[in-house]
Amino acid sequence: MICRRKFVKLTTHLQCFNLIPLNLSSGQRYVGHSVDSSLNSINNGNDTSIDKMSLASNLACLVEESSSVDERKPMNRLELKRFLELRIKKRVKDQFKDGKFHDLVEKVISNPYTLQDAYDSIRVNSKVNLASECDNINFDSLAKELASGKFDVNSNIYSISTRGANKEKLVLPNLKMSVIQEAIRIALEVVYRPHFSKISHGCRSGKGESSALKYICKEIVNPDWWFSLVLNKKIDTNILLKLISTMESKIEDPRLYSIIHSMFTAGILNMEFGGFAKGHGLPQEGVLSPILMNIYLDLFDREILNLSMKYEVLDTLKESQCDESRSESKLRSWFRRQMGPTQRNEGSMTGVRVHCCRLMDEILIVIKGSKEVTLALKSEIETYMQESLYLDIDSQTSISPSNDPRGVKFMGKIIKRTVRESPAVRAVHKLKEKVELFALQKEEAWDEGMVRIGKKVLGHGFKKVKESEIKHLADCNSVLSQVSRFRKPRMETDHWFKVLLKVWMQDTNLKKYDTEEYILSKLITEKALPQDLKDSFYTFQNHAKRYVSSETKSTATLLPESSISSELDYITEVCSPLKAIRLCLQRYGITNREGYPRACHMLVLLDHDHIIDWFHGIVNRWLRWYHLCDNFAEIKLIITETVRKSCIRTLATKYRLHESEIERKFDSDLSRLPTTEDYENNFVNEILESSYDEGLLYGIPYSGLCLLSLSRIVSESRPCKCFVIGCRAAAPCVYTIHVMQRHKFPVWKTGFSSCIHPSIHRRRIGLCKQHLKDLFIGHISLQSVSFDNWK
Repeated sequence: MICRRKFVKLTTHLQCFNLIPLNLSSGQRYVGHSVDSSLNSINNGNDTSIDKMSLASNLACLVEESSSVDERKPMNRLELKRFLELRIKKRVKDQFKDGKFHDLVEKVISNPYTLQDAYDSIRVNSKVNLASECDNINFDSLAKELASGKFDVNSNIYSISTRGANKEKLVLPNLKMSVIQEAIRIALEVVYRPHFSKISHGCRSGKGESSALKYICKEIVNPDWWFSLVLNKKIDTNILLKLISTMESKIEDPRLYSIIHSMFTAGILNMEFGGFAKGHGLPQEGVLSPILMNIYLDLFDREILNLSMKYEVLDTLKESQCDESRSESKLRSWFRRQMGPTQRNEGSMTGVRVHCCRLMDEILIVIKGSKEVTLALKSEIETYMQESLYLDIDSQTSISPSNDPRGVKFMGKIIKRTVRESPAVRAVHKLKEKVELFALQKEEAWDEGMVRIGKKVLGHGFKKVKESEIKHLADCNSVLSQVSRFRKPRMETDHWFKVLLKVWMQDTNLKKYDTEEYILSKLITEKALPQDLKDSFYTFQNHAKRYVSSETKSTATLLPESSISSELDYITEVCSPLKAIRLCLQRYGITNREGYPRACHMLVLLDHDHIIDWFHGIVNRWLRWYHLCDNFAEIKLIITETVRKSCIRTLATKYRLHESEIERKFDSDLSRLPTTEDYENNFVNEILESSYDEGLLYGIPYSGLCLLSLSRIVSESRPCKCFVIGCRAAAPCVYTIHVMQRHKFPVWKTGFSSCIHPSIHRRRIGLCKQHLKDLFIGHISLQSVSFDNWK
């Protein structure tokens, strides 16, 4: 007897390729329909052959009989998204003939089945159950409008403007326009996904940020120079015409290009080179931006391949005048590198090597060769970008040696080359760090003691001022008694003491010192200490500094005598931008100016579970983005020492309880924010298991956390529905969006939304509890929010 699971799997594949058609009439669901409904769909005009339907019906009957025993396992989010795209993929591939795809709008996009699948794809991105009630949209009439060419783009958009003097307008698509854009996006990805270059990463299945970092760290061997290209151009008529002419080589469909041109004219084709990496998943980017950007920049990918062949093979052959056998070997090795992974012995080979890695509109060029070759290649790339692709290049972009300790900015991180240390060198560094730490601890203890003594000195002086008011305790020979004659009548004791301190501070010019602690320790306490005690402390500190500097110099003697700086074993390190992260924590009110955690007052009015979800979203993003960084230990320290404590203090402010009581009361909920001991368990692995496919769920894996504050509670007199596309649930609360920052490209990846259009600032949206949690944690992005629901 044949296994039932095989029948289920086979029937699922038949459904994906429309061998079992599914009833998609308006307002009805297709998943799980019976064979009778499939037969009805054939009678209603489906073009599936009778032979295919007969086989599918027999198999479906067997599955239906066996499904009464146990239910089929439901598909998860990625599987459902892949299932929907496979259905459209089959329809697109049926239109391939004579080397091109023909009439995609008429035969595929204007199909109500395709529009239903595109709508469900949007709902999957919004994390909406497909079995729930859907929006009131008639796919049959929408398909007829597209097929007849009567669909009006301008009537299916809406705009929101900034409030205030500086007027900026953001144009966004409505639900029908979003469905059409999603259908076009899936169709274009089916056409172009197999033809993209291997150096292209971002918004592609299996080719995201992790694959780009893997290529940079493992495949690029011993580079000499590198630089990143900073693009700066918004789509204009020249770029659009160039894009359409590029697409005509693979797609023959004037109606498709007419729709794309109408979207550009209406202002909803928000494709900005140099602005895409500011923040993934923001509403102004649109779903068509990533695929169109990859199609357009694929021209650059092919040009850089030609330039690499020119510099690695052709120029080398002209200069080196080698024999025919050697030239064939060099050319053959170049083709092998382009066809497969880079060989690990590439570093021992001589000659020029050119590497390129592109993550959407972020481009990193790495060269192994002389500086003259690097400058010439950079000049040719900039000329091609400006004259052929009509893109502007930042003139301040400069090349830098790969061993520059500052590194290069790419993908929101710092990439730099460092020398691989031998075990002996690491041992010396470890001992040196211990001595530095011990000396620092002694210095901190000394400063704390000086401050404590200085406070006691001030207290003693205040006591003497009070004693001077008592006649039998007053000392006539003291300095205080001599200056007391300048005391004004009826002046309080506290006031008199402050006047004395003010006069002393003016006399010693203390304005140049920053803190009171420094004044107490250096100008009051240390001057009164015995000289022998001060000499012994500073002698110890000087000895520690000399030891550290001497050990640093002697480290070079442990290296092999034959090694020189150019032959050192370098490794590529990826570091997270800690300074930018700490600055964002201060900007969002998580830390104060000194960097200590504080309560985030804009979250106080939210429910306690949503407050924890907001901080949990920071942790999720950092663990997913930075777990491969070499300074991940410092990220873990920020999580445990700053984010977790700020969450506890926010809850303590909300409930007016002590922090220890908050930790006991919300112990189970706070377990989502890891402590130091949790990292020894599988906490990080549990977060990474819930990975996202960047090609299927665009914008969600790298969307930043936005700040929402409670605006009002929804009442019966002022009802509100959830603003997430496809969700029909009631929203119990209305929230206000706060735009905290707007950076220029390239920006650091800090965990927060780095660039939100200013027109969205202080906009109010209604969210149900589930989608508010999903937005905070990072399961959906702002692209899933429809901002025209108030209308």
